[in-house]
Amino acid sequence: MVEHDALRTTRDAYDDAAVQYAQLFTDSLRDSPLDRAMLGAFAEHVGAAGGGRVADLGCGPGHVTAHLAGLGLEAFGVDASPAMIELARKAWPELRFDVGVMAALDIADGALGGVLSRWSVIHTPPPGLPAVLGEFQRVLAPGGHLLIGFSATDGPDHPTQSFDHAVALAHRWSPDHLAGLLRAHGLSEVARMVREPRPEDRRQFQEVHLLARKD
Repeated sequence: MVEHDALRTTRDAYDDAAVQYAQLFTDSLRDSPLDRAMLGAFAEHVGAAGGGRVADLGCGPGHVTAHLAGLGLEAFGVDASPAMIELARKAWPELRFDVGVMAALDIADGALGGVLSRWSVIHTPPPGLPAVLGEFQRVLAPGGHLLIGFSATDGPDHPTQSFDHAVALAHRWSPDHLAGLLRAHGLSEVARMVREPRPEDRRQFQEVHLLARKD
């Protein structure tokens, strides 16, 4: 299967890059006030809806999971890369981190008040994304919230575009197209943030955060 091959390739690539990735990105939120603001809004929405557990899917070395825990959420991380999970467990032994894949989560139906998918869907081939979004919807409780981050395409005429990510092949999405896919899976958009690229950014792509609520 194409999706299986892509997952294996991505997992192996992140295993190889785990230490360097953690060194580069563990402090990334410190210089990203807009990202912190969106994560804060996500945490408030989850809390206002009754809270519950929150899964950081594609958690990498665990720094964002730890940030969510610092905001008062009962957060845990899941990543396909065993090397990333090992780093996360060492850095934050008080938190839970599991090896797992987004298209087949080992989480009960309706068990979560929130799901964070921060640039974790970019390595999912477009035909495989509906299955992933279906899992997000399945594990969320009614009224639960999803915050999904991704890179935008060059315009609405491009639903998806591939690009050469530093670790593995990745995909950009039209914000409106992805919001439509969320709606098709019972996840209604609440808000979105679109950040323009900075001059020093290596890739001049818009960065998008979509906040959605399970109907």
